[in-house]
Amino acid sequence: MKGFIKGLLPWLLVIGLVVIAYQMLGGGRTERMKIDYSKFLEQLEKDNIEKVVIEEKKIEGELKHQARTDDKAKPFTEFKTIAPIVDSDLIKSLREHNVRIETRDASSSWFTIMLTVGPSLLIVIMLVAFWFMFMRQMQSSGNRAMSFSMSRAKILTEKRPNVTFNDVAGCDEAKQELEEIIEFLKDPKKFQRLGGKIPKGVIIVGPPGTGKTLLAKAVAGEANVPFLTISGSDFVELFVGVGAARVRDLFVQGRRNAPCIIFIDEIDAVGRVRGAGLGGGHDEREQTLNQLLVEMDGFDTKEGVIIIAATNRPDILDPALLRPGRFDRRIVVDLPDVRGREGILKVHTREIPLADDVDLSIIARGTPYFSGADLANLVNEAALLAARKNKKSVEMEDLEEARDKVMMGPERKSKILSEREKKLASYHEVGHAIVARELPDMDPIHKITIIPRGLARGLTQFLPEDERYIYNKSYCMNILASMLGGRAAEEIIFGEVSSGAGNDLEKATELARKMVGEWGMSDRLGPVSFGKNNGAVFIGKEIATHRDYSEKTAQEIDAEIRRFVEEAYKKAKSILLKRKDYLIKVAELLQKRETITGEELDRILAGEDIEEIEREEGIEEVKKEGVEGGDVVTADG
Repeated sequence: MKGFIKGLLPWLLVIGLVVIAYQMLGGGRTERMKIDYSKFLEQLEKDNIEKVVIEEKKIEGELKHQARTDDKAKPFTEFKTIAPIVDSDLIKSLREHNVRIETRDASSSWFTIMLTVGPSLLIVIMLVAFWFMFMRQMQSSGNRAMSFSMSRAKILTEKRPNVTFNDVAGCDEAKQELEEIIEFLKDPKKFQRLGGKIPKGVIIVGPPGTGKTLLAKAVAGEANVPFLTISGSDFVELFVGVGAARVRDLFVQGRRNAPCIIFIDEIDAVGRVRGAGLGGGHDEREQTLNQLLVEMDGFDTKEGVIIIAATNRPDILDPALLRPGRFDRRIVVDLPDVRGREGILKVHTREIPLADDVDLSIIARGTPYFSGADLANLVNEAALLAARKNKKSVEMEDLEEARDKVMMGPERKSKILSEREKKLASYHEVGHAIVARELPDMDPIHKITIIPRGLARGLTQFLPEDERYIYNKSYCMNILASMLGGRAAEEIIFGEVSSGAGNDLEKATELARKMVGEWGMSDRLGPVSFGKNNGAVFIGKEIATHRDYSEKTAQEIDAEIRRFVEEAYKKAKSILLKRKDYLIKVAELLQKRETITGEELDRILAGEDIEEIEREEGIEEVKKEGVEGGDVVTADG
């Protein structure tokens, strides 16, 4: 139907133009023969003229009978001639021969023509306008219809990713794994010479914010090849079959731009386990996944196209997607360690002026479990804080304040604690700190504060010297005692406990449950792991933890958890009773200053005078203010 209308419109346009030309050229009338004026007079004398139309010197007319100009000419009944002058004698002669006389104004001739031709011309103009509008609409609709099933991958060819491995830090092992991919894209014959085959696909897994997408861009930047990027959710649409068509088109584009890298971000949106969920899953998503499996299985590694995918949920991906021959290699990008965090901070502070007192290693030690995105946010917050204070460079205090803001939220200056709550918070936080300080193999304390941030009324912050990946039982028991030190301090000083230890109890119970149920640290229950997550995957999570033990065992597990927590609480209370004097001193100082550093805590516990520490701190503050103001202040004043 569309082709029929498209072919009909030009013919309608031609017919309209023919009609206009026909009317303008006198269509519908017999052809008028041009004759000499003498021939006109001859026909007038023969009384063969029916009527005439006089327009200045031009005379048109009709004959009563056909006539000829000569023997060879065809006969005519209508004529036109040019009179030398139209005078009263000619009019008199016409009247004598009973000729019907009409006149025409020359100035209105074009107006008459336009009145005759105007409607047809208007119709043609409307047809032409309609034709152009229709063609434009059809082309636009056709483009949309044709592009609906096309891949929405962004192709970066001329403007390739300007990211290299120099911009990626904290994942050295992952970079080493990807260097082989880069070498293949630069020199494929090197591997094909010995019959080796490069992996068809590489899947990068890791927590959010660890730099999976950044790694893929760095690979494309290092290899200097086109980079096709698309999200897993871009494949799935409302209409059935569109996702599979887009997968086919994506691989066609990849072959056309080879050698290149196809990067599928968040592949778990389309690569989930088939048959999961209610009703057997989403048919369109499963068709898209099936097409992806087919394309990857028939993908020739000699074409120079590498597929890189990223996800933070590898546990819900379909096993057929992860088998050798499709995604051959799995690269884990975990949270960075302390050296990795320091490297990431150096990358993000390249363009930021830093003060001389900035030590990125301290910030790296104080940000355990931070991802690369968290560290980038920390540096940005520090720059904003320094700019807000009209500083020329970012100082150490800006970075530390930004770290606290990212970890716990901004300071809640509007939340004013009463004197009793302030006192309670001080003893609570100092209880944590002293217990942790007295126990062996614990991380150093960085600072203690009772400034409210987020939902926390205070914080005891540790500064780990090394990353811990394996926890022994003694260390876990010390952690439990440190967690319960705040509650123990409240009971010792006030004779009762408060709701402020609710979060501590929750974390302590969770840790004790892992020690008993997962890590086999209970002597009574032995080296057995209890509970297993074998529920069906539903919306990306397990429905429940399978209880593979009896009710009696459950009671024993609960009893062991309670015993671990109670032993840790007794240990914390015992330490604080021995150091009660220091507990009171440090808590009173914390009430006055609201923040105490770990170094000051060590000096107090070592027996130094608090007044001397405060005096030294006051001198340091005066020195700092003097330098900022442009004056040099000595210790003597």
